[in-house]
Amino acid sequence: MPGDIVTNPDNTSPALDRTPAEAALAELIVSSLQLEIAPDEIEPEERLFGEGLGLDSIDALELALAISRSYGFELRSDDERNRRIFASLRSLSSHIEAHRTK
Repeated sequence: MPGDIVTNPDNTSPALDRTPAEAALAELIVSSLQLEIAPDEIEPEERLFGEGLGLDSIDALELALAISRSYGFELRSDDERNRRIFASLRSLSSHIEAHRTK
């Protein structure tokens, strides 16, 4: 179910409670940007850009393309809400779940 929370009961990784949608998005971020971290290392509330995960504007373009292909809707570069949408894994996942067509 979309609201289900996935937990890490054995605490073997830094993954925090996250929804299945957040876990899938973390996988997409790592694979599409070829990051050298495990998807469960991306904390749901961690900033994606700058001091958080350290993504940059090129990463944003690549990620927007991967999201478009995977979820069937376009993230526009001129959207005034982008700073809020891309703030964290959780905020991006929420936006995707609200607008996805696939």
